Amino acid sequence: MKPPYRADHVGSLLRPAALAAARALFKKGQLTAAALRKIEDDSIRAVVAKQEAIGLNSITDGEFRRDYWHIDFLRELDGVTIVAMPAENRFGGTEEQPPIATVTGKVGCSKPIMTDAFDFLKGVTRKTAKVTIPSPSMLYMRGGRAAVSAAVYPDLGEFWQDVADAYQRAIQFFADRGCTYLQLDDVSFAYLCDAKFRENCRRNGDDPDALPRIYASAVNAALARRPAGMSVTMHTCRGNFKSSWVAEGGYEAVAEAMFSIAVDGFFMEFDSARAGTFEPLRYLPSGKRVVLGLVTTKLGAIESADEIERRIDAATAYVPLASLCLSPQCGFSSTHHGNAVSEDEQWRKLELIVRVAREVWRDA
Repeated sequence: MKPPYRADHVGSLLRPAALAAARALFKKGQLTAAALRKIEDDSIRAVVAKQEAIGLNSITDGEFRRDYWHIDFLRELDGVTIVAMPAENRFGGTEEQPPIATVTGKVGCSKPIMTDAFDFLKGVTRKTAKVTIPSPSMLYMRGGRAAVSAAVYPDLGEFWQDVADAYQRAIQFFADRGCTYLQLDDVSFAYLCDAKFRENCRRNGDDPDALPRIYASAVNAALARRPAGMSVTMHTCRGNFKSSWVAEGGYEAVAEAMFSIAVDGFFMEFDSARAGTFEPLRYLPSGKRVVLGLVTTKLGAIESADEIERRIDAATAYVPLASLCLSPQCGFSSTHHGNAVSEDEQWRKLELIVRVAREVWRDA
């Protein structure tokens, strides 16, 4: 079976205490890059072995070499500058805020990004090594038109073309190293389901009704030269920072545009009432899969297997069972801080997903 798998996961995992401590020392100048790399390597080997042991087929490095799920990649693109989060886009319930990307020069990808990390992962797993990178829309959605230099890009059409070209190169660099499973992480579609965020888009000079199609076109352009043999999925959620979130609202307003994207599967969060009902799944095209994010990564309480199976059955009112898979709603540690769950709870949740998938689907 090609990805997405019946039991899959979004990618990020809680950083082990030894790795978190080493990263802190490195930032203070008290640990060398080589020493940090050794601890990262050892931590990744251990987490790969754990993923394989519980029965996952898609294996990530837990994003252990990153501080943030998106910033570490975006800052390596030409023309991108990292700045503080605007007040209107802040996560609730936490004083600390992640930074955002802005465009201050011509966007490009003049060198491979994160391919060394992929090489290491591929070398330590017997299963499918999965790469996660931020979606092209992440260069725009936080700040909108105001975050893209009008002096550099008076014409946004030129901006989106450069973004597409940059992503095509970045993806090809991964393909050249043997990557067969790529995931684009995207919060823009789910955020556009939220009335407050839509109003913020208007303040930025954008039409929130037009943005879903603009973002879908941007992702499709980025995948226009998608390498043969590479499975691609997209994950979308409503924010995930230290167990906090930003947006709420069902997928109805964006589903048709989102499902027009040329990926093999869509990771969609459905762990709480914030995500709305399964009804927008009726727009899913034939041949695509939805990975139901029914297990939360924001809370440590372990879900009921019976309740998960009941909700999978409810989703089949809109799509065939064969078009569905199961995963956590997001990563467990989208940033180096991690969510308010323990490592034991993290692994119990992933084990639960594998167990339920095997009960529900014969090909799991």
